[in-house]
Amino acid sequence: MQFHLNGFRTGDPEIAEPLRQPRPDPDTLPDEVDVLIVGCGPAGLTLAAQLSAFPEITTRIVEQKAGPLQLGQADGVACRTMEMFNAFGFAERMLREAYWVNETTFWKPDPERPEQIARSGRVQDVEDGLSEFPHVILNQARVHDFYLDVMRNSPNRLVPDYSRRLADLSIDSNPTSDHPVTVKLDRIDAQHQGAVETVRARYVVGCDGARSAVRKALGRELKGDSANQAWGVMDVLAVTDFPDIRFKALIQSAGEGNIVLIPREGGYLIRIYVELDELAKNERVANRNITVEHLIASARRILNPYTLDVKEVAWWSVYEIGQRLCDKFDDVFEAETGQRLPRAFIAGDACHTHSPKAGQGMNVSMQDAFNLGWKLAAVLRGQCPPELLHSYSAERQAIAKELIDFDREWAKMLSAPLKASPGDAGVDPAEVQKYFVQHGRYTAGTAARYQPSLLTAEPAHQHLAQGLTIGMRFHSAPVIRLGDAKPVHLGHTIRADGRWRIFAFAGAEDPASPDSGIRRLCAFLESSPDSPVRRHTPAGHDIDSIIDVRAVFQQRHRDLALEHMPPFLLPAKGRLGLRDYEKMFCADPKPGSDIYDMRGIDREAGCMVVVRPDQYVAHVLPINAHAALAEFFAGFMLDRAGPTDLTATA
Repeated sequence: MQFHLNGFRTGDPEIAEPLRQPRPDPDTLPDEVDVLIVGCGPAGLTLAAQLSAFPEITTRIVEQKAGPLQLGQADGVACRTMEMFNAFGFAERMLREAYWVNETTFWKPDPERPEQIARSGRVQDVEDGLSEFPHVILNQARVHDFYLDVMRNSPNRLVPDYSRRLADLSIDSNPTSDHPVTVKLDRIDAQHQGAVETVRARYVVGCDGARSAVRKALGRELKGDSANQAWGVMDVLAVTDFPDIRFKALIQSAGEGNIVLIPREGGYLIRIYVELDELAKNERVANRNITVEHLIASARRILNPYTLDVKEVAWWSVYEIGQRLCDKFDDVFEAETGQRLPRAFIAGDACHTHSPKAGQGMNVSMQDAFNLGWKLAAVLRGQCPPELLHSYSAERQAIAKELIDFDREWAKMLSAPLKASPGDAGVDPAEVQKYFVQHGRYTAGTAARYQPSLLTAEPAHQHLAQGLTIGMRFHSAPVIRLGDAKPVHLGHTIRADGRWRIFAFAGAEDPASPDSGIRRLCAFLESSPDSPVRRHTPAGHDIDSIIDVRAVFQQRHRDLALEHMPPFLLPAKGRLGLRDYEKMFCADPKPGSDIYDMRGIDREAGCMVVVRPDQYVAHVLPINAHAALAEFFAGFMLDRAGPTDLTATA
């Protein structure tokens, strides 16, 4: 990370300098805010952490619980989510604490003794090269802790307001209303029992779970079906002779049900998902009076001939499998889309629920919030018109529907009876292993793809960067930084700061040549009145504050002279006018590490890859397509957006 831009200071560089204005009363919410987030789950904290990066935006997050989560239910963190965590600055902490899922094993009935299980297969959990980050397991509460640190260290020193329950939400239909959403919150802590706070907001986001009060206030409904299948889950400390206890394992027995086993962080804890009896139509799992002893006994029967001696149960629960989805994720109904703008949104479990078998619930919920966060910031900071906010529901509802469809098939497969013979109904264990391998990119979170829109261009020039697919996440690769020869990952330059990125991959010519494509591009971006950098960066702001341009060269770093590179790639920034030496990179010469080869970049022509603030590829263009680049940004950005009238209050 870079620091000292605006002068030297001691201390932890992760802790931003606070705003001059202290929060007037830390125990009371202000009368007006820009964004009010309801719910401190993964989605709510992702959104709050994203918005906390912008001092001029007044954000508050409320939660009806009395304090931070201590023991989380979700635990799987996909590769794509780790890439997002890196943008927030805590991926290394995750890697240090988490269990790494390296391989998955498969167990089925022993052909010679069907009442016992035997290992039937073992696969690598994530294919090589899919991401620079692994699939990991960590208690959801720790993920919350990391987000809370980001918020606490931000310029706003943002912290949640606990013990507040949403009582009412109304939206003023007057389009000129500055803070059109009115929220009433009941104080439910002992010191303020019975008190009601009223907050007016520009925008409200419901991240308050499957029983979302915000969703109900918006008139939205979760629609879908239950699979009438009950599963139990428990985190245990146990002594066992089951040999794969520290591997993720899918275990299918002949007649006792199935287990999904997930090792947990720390070396000893394990999570066991246990298939229970099928529910009758319209029956609820709560009616079964299932105890943890029931789960342990079921797990022991499934693991036969291996033993399981549970010493301690850290947490357990029983749930029904079901997949439900809202038709839209904001307050604007389909018929009103062209008539009014969204003012309230829902994210995460508030708008889609599913089984935990694919490990996607928490991951997709956080991606919802990451998608919405930068868009809210862009509108509130005057960079983009509010019509941009329609894209949140359009993009994320489609992704959630894909998740629901995948989860329905995967959950059904895990709960289906085993085939006794080829012609029987049910599932063959080999099919389960094959399905798991085939859909590895989906469970890793890297298969999501946004359809063409204002924010995601048509793939007319996709051949110039075949491995950086428009609409999909930017797939990072190693490079060497020209300014100091440091090996880095190019994707790690994308921080959760709301900025767009243009990665300019130079063609085969000498980049120092006056006629090179990269030099002509830099001249256009720096000087042309049509330059998107000039058109969309407010006066007085750093040249990279809205659109961050980085260049990648094919030559080895020792063969290029920094002083001969385009001055635009050595911008003066901050109040001292210091030079930024981290805009230029060279391909890594080590075998198998050249980004041009790894990502299918056209070596002769080069190209531009435009990346959204949420790390998704928005466009691929020829390096000389200056007008097309300007036209793309003009489609959703305002010209020379000046400072807004927002007043930050801490």
